Amino acid sequence: MNTAHTPALSQDSSTARPLGVAAIGYAFMGKAHSNAWRNVASFFDVPAFEQKVLVGRDATQVAEAAAKYGWAESATDWREVIERDDIDIIDICAPGWMHAEIAIAALEAGKHVLVEKPLANTLAEAELMTAAAAEARTRGVQSMIGFNYRRVPALALARELIVEGRLGTVRHVRAAYLQDWLSDAESPMTWRLRKETAGSGALGDIASHAIDQVLFLLGDAVTEVTGRLHTFVDRRPGAGGPASGLEDVTVDDAAWATLTLASGAIASVEVSRVATGQKNSLKLEIYGDKGTILFDLENLNELGFLDATAPVREQGFRRILVNEPEHPYLEAWWPQGHIIGWEHTFTHQIRDFLLAVRDGTQPSPSFEEGLNVQHILAAVEESAAAKSSLIQLSSTTEGA
Repeated sequence: MNTAHTPALSQDSSTARPLGVAAIGYAFMGKAHSNAWRNVASFFDVPAFEQKVLVGRDATQVAEAAAKYGWAESATDWREVIERDDIDIIDICAPGWMHAEIAIAALEAGKHVLVEKPLANTLAEAELMTAAAAEARTRGVQSMIGFNYRRVPALALARELIVEGRLGTVRHVRAAYLQDWLSDAESPMTWRLRKETAGSGALGDIASHAIDQVLFLLGDAVTEVTGRLHTFVDRRPGAGGPASGLEDVTVDDAAWATLTLASGAIASVEVSRVATGQKNSLKLEIYGDKGTILFDLENLNELGFLDATAPVREQGFRRILVNEPEHPYLEAWWPQGHIIGWEHTFTHQIRDFLLAVRDGTQPSPSFEEGLNVQHILAAVEESAAAKSSLIQLSSTTEGA
């Protein structure tokens, strides 16, 4: 391991070389991240970087993906890539069971790390990653977890309105992240349906997003949790189809949680991958004593806002089309009313990460914030295993 590597931490000098980037994983998230790396410098003023290498297990497929997604080369051994002196940033798009090993090795080698959510498959792995990130930070090495929905302009605006006090005291939140890609009982097994590779099902996959949004929007902490998990289809055809026989599904199809927040607010969280007709709907409702915010990811350019301080005869939900240059991130894109899409959240994420690397500041969400979400997910599992018993989260956990 090349622990002596010093990354190109800033672009202060005109002679500083571009940051070298390597991405690990080329499937769904690898494609989304690659698109962001390929486009971010065309729209935002970011430090110079180069898409050096894309890493994957299948040499032929990763080479094809690298050529398609704009990477200079491909590789199959992430350990060798981490040791390279021309690599400064490691973007981890591999499945969760690989996160801890890759991230810790990269941080120890002096590489800045961006890792997809959830932080890891287990709380123990997440704690090791967070400790490695904290140590690396003392050497100027930055790290961030990819909760990309924080970079939806409408949700960034929602946070601004809440911080400004436009909702007053927030009393309760409803968060529902619903998908239907597993509604068909004949849908075949994937790594996402095995606990040893996925860690959990809808809980880690999409409840992590919903819970992070509750924390992000409210700037709050969870103190108590109750939860329930359920698997509706417990056996599915193998990857080879019905002829390959049935395999046991060892993760949840859906999850429910009630979160008590330090402020006194209550959040309900519901997630499902068997919600027929719901494609990728993250619905958020935030209710305060002076106003309400509504959001649905399937209409990600819109924010619903009700100002309860207006005269009753004028009250009603306002539809804000979040496409103005005054809105978060939108100054870089198109004229007003020309909407953006889901993929832009990753471009915004890469932009913020690169600026943090350039400035030597801790990007958000940090590994500590990812660990906090992991503690909450673990509490949901613990509660579900104990017939939805109330689980207390310590103040030291919430401060992680």
